[in-house]
Amino acid sequence: MGLWETIKHAFRAVKGNLLRTVLTFSIIAIGITALVGILTAIDSIEASISSNFSDMGANTFNIRNVDARVRREGGDRKVFPPITYREATTFEEKFTFPSITTVSTRASFAATINRGSRETNPNVTVYGVDGEYLTVRGYSLANGRNFSQQELITGSNVAILGTDIVEKLFASQEDVVGKYVSIGSVKYLVVGVLTSQGSSFVSSDNIVLIPNQNARRYYTSSNSSYIISVMVNDPSKLDLAVYEAAGLFRVIRGLRTGENNDFGIRKSDRLANTLIEQLSYVTIAATIIGFITLTGAAVGLMNIMLVSVNERPREIGLSKAMGATSKIIRRQFLVEAIIICQIGGVLGVVLGILAGNGVSIFLDGSFIIPWIWILSGLLLCLVVGIVAGIYPAIRASRLDPIEALRYE
Repeated sequence: MGLWETIKHAFRAVKGNLLRTVLTFSIIAIGITALVGILTAIDSIEASISSNFSDMGANTFNIRNVDARVRREGGDRKVFPPITYREATTFEEKFTFPSITTVSTRASFAATINRGSRETNPNVTVYGVDGEYLTVRGYSLANGRNFSQQELITGSNVAILGTDIVEKLFASQEDVVGKYVSIGSVKYLVVGVLTSQGSSFVSSDNIVLIPNQNARRYYTSSNSSYIISVMVNDPSKLDLAVYEAAGLFRVIRGLRTGENNDFGIRKSDRLANTLIEQLSYVTIAATIIGFITLTGAAVGLMNIMLVSVNERPREIGLSKAMGATSKIIRRQFLVEAIIICQIGGVLGVVLGILAGNGVSIFLDGSFIIPWIWILSGLLLCLVVGIVAGIYPAIRASRLDPIEALRYE
């Protein structure tokens, strides 16, 4: 009996015990669905994180008065003395590396924006920025314009709004540019609206941008600190730019040789990499859960195949009487176990892709086809089929044909 005939015979055996087969590959499908579904969702979320942070520029870095790490081991991140406006602008003037530099500050993180009887929740972040902020941070304008040089120099009461604020303060389809809003008791002319970034990790939808000089006039305090953001022209020279920037800023801060930096430098992809690293633990947990489920499925499949051997001794004896060797019998039962596993694997992969991408789309991620997890899932099912089927196949091949033919 050739391999193709063995496969056809295995399919007939599978169809002949349909209920048992459905129960078996359903168990396998559940394990593969859990494994592929979770890993697909994680891959999509990782892609979304990388994409969102690449919008900020893979060739950018920030100088801030906080530790470059997201969180220090054993406690909160370290906070250094504030970076003053003079220090930030001095760096901007003296940094000659081929790049674009912008200086900004978080003027308020809990502002309320008003327009007539409408107002936002008191959770709007107001940033003081300069003319290069939009370029370096990767923002774009859906409507209106950037601040003019004259507005930046004089600190005019002009503002660029995020889309969440526009939706709360203006009617649908209303022309926003040229209208006035109030931040606290100060009125601002709206000159632009930022393009929506949805629920991404670097969303600009709930922020207001005002000129730095305006922020200094209304929001400056002893704790005010400025952020220096640099976009390097050549991404391959990012590390060199960071090294040169650190040296220059040490001089500006008056640090002596041997003193530690009293500022933090963070590249744009650092936070993204940190978040992705945290997701790796979820990947490990999902893999363990999937393997445990598949181990249970393998045990169940082995028991069902042993039951099948016990129920089909007459068929086995007849096959041997007609010339089938023990090798053919072993191959027949092994192929049958593999087919059951592969049916469950294919079903599990399809359901896993749909479930994983469903979670991803719900979180505003992208739809992906995880070829690695598809192939891994099917390969895993092949291994499970071989492991679960080998013992029943050997047992079937060792049946005595005469005793098997006497079975009723």
